[in-house]
Order: sequence, then structure tokens, then C-alpha cells
Amino acid sequence: LKDGVLPPDQATFNLLHEESLRLNRLIGELRTLSLADAGKLPLYRREVDVGEMLGRANTAHHPQAIADGIQLTTIVPDNLPAVSVDPDRMAQVLDNLIANAIRHTPAGGTVSVSATQSEKSIEIRVSDSGEGIPPEDLDSIFDRFYRGDPSRQRRSGGSGLGLSIAKSIVEQHGGTISVQSELGEGAQFTIKLPLV
Repeated sequence: LKDGVLPPDQATFNLLHEESLRLNRLIGELRTLSLADAGKLPLYRREVDVGEMLGRANTAHHPQAIADGIQLTTIVPDNLPAVSVDPDRMAQVLDNLIANAIRHTPAGGTVSVSATQSEKSIEIRVSDSGEGIPPEDLDSIFDRFYRGDPSRQRRSGGSGLGLSIAKSIVEQHGGTISVQSELGEGAQFTIKLPLV
């Protein structure tokens, strides 16, 4: 604009605004990740009903799933014990996993969010019937700035930090996160949160 290369019109201002918002999000994500890596990410834990937590995540993503022609379901048994988590941080993890699942599932597909209890943990799964993850990408999927598909654009593909942040948050809760996938058969992310 200063050099007269771009016209000072509404389209240019909209582009600048979108880019500044993207940079702000990136800065926020980097800050969250650096705090988590240093073990200084504040967690405000409380006892949380797993069904309610997953239900809120489903509700938040339901409009996008409908718009994309995807069936989004939540399956949680009634008798699950509560977990001690920071509900806002866990919502951030679930938002990332569900948004990714919807993004990589074609119209007519399904995304399922479920929870079960094992002997010492609650297991939360986000599964999709999408394109799946290539085997060579599975070991790197939680790395910072990693994007399995080099053709993904920054605007639609995110910063490459979401899964790294999700892993850090889950580990700060004393849990683990893992992925299983085969090309053409979707992906399943599993979070294990310890029972108190």
C-alpha cells in the first residue's frame, strides 16, 4: 500500500485483516506450546463429566458437520466416572481433533466421538471415515509445523501446531494421545486420561 503496489480498496484491507488474525492465532499457539513444553501451562482442574464434555464438543462442531454433509455422533456410556481436567484446555484438544476429522472426511462420511473406561483410565476416541493418514506420516503427526500433505494451504490447513499443542495439553494432564490410521479407511485418535 505504501509503495502503491496494492490499491487501498476493501479487498486489500480484508486480506490484511485476515493475515493479521492468522498471525495472532499463530503467536497464541506458539505461546501455548512453549508454556506446555516448559511445564508452565496453567491448568485449572476440576471434576468434569466426560459425557457433558464430549457433548459440548459435538454441539460446537455440529453446524460445520451438517454443512459438510458429515454425520457427527457421540457415544458415551452413562456410568463413566468424572475426570480431573482443565475443561477449557481439554475443549481445545477436542476442538482440534474434531475439526481435523471433519476437514479430512468427505461428504456422506462419519465422525464419531466416544469414551470408554479401562482399569486405570478414561479413553476418548475421535474416529473418522475420511482419507486416512499415510503410514510415513504417522510418526511425525504430532511434530510442530508438520503437515502431511504439502499441498495444503496455510489458510485451510492451519499452522501445523494443533496436534503438537493437543499432545502437550494431554501430557500435562498425565495422559497420552496416539493415532491409528490406514489410507482410505479413516483415522482414530485416542486420548487416555488417568483416573484419580
